[in-house]
Amino acid sequence: MSLHSQGTAALFLLLLSSTIIPAAAQTSKSPTVGGKDFDAAAADQARRYLEEGRETFRFDTFGSEDFWGGKLKLHEAIAGEKLGGKGPGLSPKKALELGLKVDVNAIPKDVAVALGKGDVDLDDPASTLLLLKANAVVGATGFFGADGKTLTSVGIQCAVCHSTVDDAYAPGIGHRLDGWPNRDLNIGAIVALAPDLTAFTEMLQVSEADVKKAVEAWGPGKFDAELNLDGKAFRPDGKTSATLNPPAFGLAGVNNHTWTGAWGTVSYWNAYVGNLEMHGKGTFYDPRLDDAEKYPVAARTKQGHKQDKEDRITAKLPALHFYQLSLPTPQPPEGTFDSAAAEKGKTLFNDKAKCATCHVPPLFTEPGWNLHTGDEIGIDDFQAKRAPDGRYRTAPLRALWNMDKVHKGGFYHDGRFAMLEDVVAHYNDHLNLNLSAEEKGDLIEYLKSL
Repeated sequence: MSLHSQGTAALFLLLLSSTIIPAAAQTSKSPTVGGKDFDAAAADQARRYLEEGRETFRFDTFGSEDFWGGKLKLHEAIAGEKLGGKGPGLSPKKALELGLKVDVNAIPKDVAVALGKGDVDLDDPASTLLLLKANAVVGATGFFGADGKTLTSVGIQCAVCHSTVDDAYAPGIGHRLDGWPNRDLNIGAIVALAPDLTAFTEMLQVSEADVKKAVEAWGPGKFDAELNLDGKAFRPDGKTSATLNPPAFGLAGVNNHTWTGAWGTVSYWNAYVGNLEMHGKGTFYDPRLDDAEKYPVAARTKQGHKQDKEDRITAKLPALHFYQLSLPTPQPPEGTFDSAAAEKGKTLFNDKAKCATCHVPPLFTEPGWNLHTGDEIGIDDFQAKRAPDGRYRTAPLRALWNMDKVHKGGFYHDGRFAMLEDVVAHYNDHLNLNLSAEEKGDLIEYLKSL
C-alpha cells in the first residue's frame, strides 16, 4: 500500500470513529464505578433484589384488592353475615380444607398460646379475620376499616399459589416454603364463594352457573390460566382444562416457565399473572392475544393491551424475578431413594432410557428452546394448542421424590400420570425402550434422587 493510500485509510478511520463513537466515550474518564466498587455495587443490588423480591412475592397484592374485594366482594363471603358480610363466613377450619395455609411465624403470641390450649374457635369466621389481620394467611391480605375489625376488602399475592408450609405446627399451619406449589389450594372453590361473579360472566360472556361449573371443576392444586384468553373451560373429553400449579423453585437457567411453550420467561409470566390473573394494577403488552380465532376472549377484552392509570407491578418485576431464581430445589432426605439402584438408573437415564436427550443434566431440560409437540411426547395436544406455538415445555426435573406436596396430584401438566412408575411406563411404550422391570425400578430410584 502506498503512503498516500495509508494516509487516506487512517484519515477515514479517524473520521469514522469520531462519527459513530459518542464524544463522552472517547474521553479517558474512568467509569463511575469500577474494580472493587463495581463488585460491591453488584453485591449490594443482589442483596436488595433478594429482599425486595421476597417481600413482593410474599406480601404484595399489586392492588388486586380492588378486584377480589371491590368487584367480586370475596371479603363479604369470608366475613360472613354476623360480621357484616354475607352467608355463613369462612372459618379457619373451612379455609384449611380449601387449601389455604397459615404462616406460624406470623401468628401473634397470645393467639398461638390460645391455639395450643384449644381456646381458639376454628369454626368461627372471626378467627379467620384475626389471622388475616395478623397477615398470617399465606398469599392473602385482609383490609380492615377504621374500627380495625370490619373486613372491607381482600387481595392476593404470588404466594397464594406458589408457596405452602411445612405443617410444623399442624396440617396447613407451619413455616413458609416459597416456590413450593400449593397443590391443596382449591382456587376454583374459593372463587365460587364470591357473592358477585359479574366480572367473570361479562368477560367470558356466560352465565354465573357456567362460571361456577368451570371453576369448581378445577379441584385442589389446579388453575386455568388461559380460560380468560380462549374461554375453553373443558377439554374435548369433558375434563377440566385447568393445569397443576407448577413449582416456582429451581428455575435458574431454565427457558420457558409454563407447562406449554412460548409464553415467555419467568418475568413475562410474572407480568401476565400479576395483571391478568391476580388482576393487579399495571401494564401488560402481548399483541399475540389479539388473535380473535385463537384467543377470542382476550382479543375482545384487549387483554394484550392493558395499561392502568396506576402501575403497581412493572417496577417490581426485576426484584421479583431475581428472588424466584434464587429459590433452591429441595433436596431428598436421607433414605428417600436406594443409592445403589439410583447409580444404575443414572446410567440408564443418560443412555438406554434416552431421558437425557431432552432432560439435559444438570438443568434437566434443554438449554435453549425446550419445547416439543404432543406427538413427540406421546400425548394429546389440546393444552399445547392453547399456547402461542402449540408445544409443551420440557419440564425441568425437580424434587421428584416429594409426592406429599411438590408433586401431589401427579405428573405432567394435568396430573395424568399419578406416579413416576406411570411416567416411566409411558415412555417405555412410546419410545420402544424395552426396559426390564429391574431397569425401570433403577431409573425411578435415580429420578427420586433429583
